Amino acid sequence: MTSAEVPVAILAGGLATRLRPLTTAVPKAMVLVGGRPFIDHQLALLRENGIRRVVLCLGHLGEQVEAHLRDGSALGMELRYSYDGDRLLGTGGALRRALPLLGEVFWVLYGDSYLDIDYRLILRTFLNSGRLGLMTVLANANRWDRSNVVFRDGRLIRYDKRNTTPEMTHIDYGAALLRREALERVAPDTVVDIADVYHQLVQHGDMVGYEVPRRFYEIGSPQGLAETEEYLRQRGRAFGS
Repeated sequence: MTSAEVPVAILAGGLATRLRPLTTAVPKAMVLVGGRPFIDHQLALLRENGIRRVVLCLGHLGEQVEAHLRDGSALGMELRYSYDGDRLLGTGGALRRALPLLGEVFWVLYGDSYLDIDYRLILRTFLNSGRLGLMTVLANANRWDRSNVVFRDGRLIRYDKRNTTPEMTHIDYGAALLRREALERVAPDTVVDIADVYHQLVQHGDMVGYEVPRRFYEIGSPQGLAETEEYLRQRGRAFGS
């Protein structure tokens, strides 16, 4: 199974209240970073890593994203769309709704994250693990956000986004791999946070951890947006620079 065969689900349905007024009239994915919508940077990075199939889970003003990207053929990718219904189901529920568009194995990313990692290597690690899920983790020590993972000797021991403890020195990096079976455990049309799905998988030993060496970038806050734009500029990836 290659990177081109494994789709990526991007969770991009949030209201992005911390970025207002930038997101009053546009969704977070369409916020300009380096002169282009953020989603353009995300997709360019995925394509560099051999990924060709993406399912965008959209909500607030999501039709703008589809109008901008269309079917993805102009990018050399295949893009499909899954929309929140009248009742918001949380990130886990939104992913469960998109399951018919995904395969037996798929990535899960957040719509406000720029994660410059080796996707091919991580995919191989996951496929060789035989587990239902893989969580990328970063040694964080509460530096960029509150640490929520116990990861020792290459093992993912505990993950809890809500109840953090001092022994948690790592953080959920924001890129995960799942097998279809992991999401089929979630009843359709149920309100679920994807973090709760991960928590259960870790608790039952069904999720392997993979430590990444480089910090994450995100546009969920004004500070994060500025840091991401600067990173893209330094890497020569900011459009129009």
